[in-house]
Amino acid sequence: MQQQMQFYIDGRWVTPKGKGSIDVFSPTDGTRLATIPQGEAADAADAVQAARRAFDHWAATTPVQRAEYLKKIQDSLKARTDEIAKTITLEMGMPYKLSQRIQVGSPTATFGMYARMLADFPFEEQVGHSKVVREPAGVVAAITPWNYPLHQIAAKVAAALAAGCTIILKPSEVAPLNAFLLAEIIHAAGVPAGVFNLVTGYGPVVGEALVTDRDVDMISFTGSTRAGMRVSELASASIKRVALELGGKSAAIILDDADFAVAVKGVVGNCFLNSGQTCTAHTRMLVPQSRHDEAASLAVEAARAYRPGDPMTPETTLGPLASKMQLDRVRDYIDKGIAEGAQLLAGGAGLPEGVNPGGYYVQPTVFGRVRWDATIAQEEIFGPVLSIITYKDEDDAVRIANSTVYGLAGSVWSATDEHAEKVARRIRTGQVDINGGPFNMYAPFGGYKQSGIGRELGKYGLEDFLEYKAMQFKPVPKG
Repeated sequence: MQQQMQFYIDGRWVTPKGKGSIDVFSPTDGTRLATIPQGEAADAADAVQAARRAFDHWAATTPVQRAEYLKKIQDSLKARTDEIAKTITLEMGMPYKLSQRIQVGSPTATFGMYARMLADFPFEEQVGHSKVVREPAGVVAAITPWNYPLHQIAAKVAAALAAGCTIILKPSEVAPLNAFLLAEIIHAAGVPAGVFNLVTGYGPVVGEALVTDRDVDMISFTGSTRAGMRVSELASASIKRVALELGGKSAAIILDDADFAVAVKGVVGNCFLNSGQTCTAHTRMLVPQSRHDEAASLAVEAARAYRPGDPMTPETTLGPLASKMQLDRVRDYIDKGIAEGAQLLAGGAGLPEGVNPGGYYVQPTVFGRVRWDATIAQEEIFGPVLSIITYKDEDDAVRIANSTVYGLAGSVWSATDEHAEKVARRIRTGQVDINGGPFNMYAPFGGYKQSGIGRELGKYGLEDFLEYKAMQFKPVPKG
């Protein structure tokens, strides 16, 4: 069992103010994996003050200097890929072979992206007789989730550091161990003291202390919509900038002219990635009424190809859910789907065959003939549960796609990209994949409606951590 008993504050490892600890459990078998400090409000305050003291110096560094630090971090992440991937797999359950590529590959690329971007990012521009400059937003508190822990951390930390902000990171207590590894890497890279700080603890204590601290200029939060509402409420008292990346209930519209064999398999793969614990998961598959049974058959076939099991085993394609709380939540939604009349076509709430009974496993599940307004079609489940919903025509498909409080992602499948794009433009959501188009880290990531505020990744993510200043000069008389 690992023990992490210190925080990283002001460039050194320090003993927490409190004596409490938090147990981290293995989703594979339910045993205790590690122990981390249970921070208090005083620990958060120390981290904020360290970031505040470091801000002026860090903000004054050149983009070239900041890029050098980011590149060092990228190189170290790459060198420690196997170690970090194993850590993330053990703490949250994604199959190891996927963790290497996604859970470590993505954040490594993110640090590299921002290092390169600083070479020519327009921090200044002339607008008539005004010089418009972009300056760092200030001290940032980043509160991150457990499903893609290091990826979500990198999206905030790399962009904030690139912008010239100092930062306090509070990772999820469910999967925090990767954050300690990142702190080691940042320290070894020589990032000045106080620029990056790490504290752990529970949201209602450490998280809320960060959000309400008047020396914090900006909150960047990724998590549930309910928690995002609380962050917004608390931050409003001091008029902080708030960036939120929240929940989703994304629709995949398969048009009548699409290749159903390709489209259905693609949607199932998207829905079940990371055991369904993806905010952008396409959990609603919309198909023409006349083709429900065809789509259902293909979806069941695709779902049954998944192999739940130990995420460290090469043949496993569906790992456990990240926590016992998440397992109970997903099982409750499956039971609710059955109770509300949806057809259970594959899977269910029971334990998959051949897995460790102490682990947090759930069967890959497909529901057919789901009402568009059913609970499982409206609320985020965060598990490998797909709902097949039928539509009358394209107008009806768009209506159903837009029928939830969320607007984070989605997809449209058609015989032509042009047809799919025409429908995609009508969907109120932050990202739409056209015929299986892959993720693009240079494109803006974020959502409409209750899926959040602001954008991450690419130049858009950098801009979120910058303020505009306009300096007006007296125009030079002509002639």
